[in-house]
Amino acid sequence: MVKVAIYPPNSLILADLIERKGHTPLVLQKQIRQKIKDPEIDSPPMNITEEDPIKGLKYAAIEVPSGVRGRMSIIGPLIDEAEAAILVDGAPFGFGCVGCARTNELAIFLLRQRNIPILEITYPKNRDGTFLMVNQINEFLDSLKEE
Repeated sequence: MVKVAIYPPNSLILADLIERKGHTPLVLQKQIRQKIKDPEIDSPPMNITEEDPIKGLKYAAIEVPSGVRGRMSIIGPLIDEAEAAILVDGAPFGFGCVGCARTNELAIFLLRQRNIPILEITYPKNRDGTFLMVNQINEFLDSLKEE
């Protein structure tokens, strides 16, 4: 079983494909769930703790907007934990979206810097492309079992 980071990190479709192949998807939903169950958070999921932007400094400089640092405090540990990654470029908002272009660029950059297997694919524009994308993901996930 391999821990697979996905981008967009909140894609339920990718998470489901990864779980069906016996791997662990590293997804934003699980991180957010932990945060909203935390008694320190007054009004989840809108609030963050004071420590969150500080944790984000590990991944982004102080000059980076606090929103990026806050997002990276959640996404960064997923990147650190990843043993493989699937990156989908050009996905619509309904497929999964962080909503911050700078966070997306930084997270993808950090994933590419890791010495892990990465599948980079483009979001399909038609039915045949969808079948191809799912097949590519399945082949990639199957190859991870052999390593």
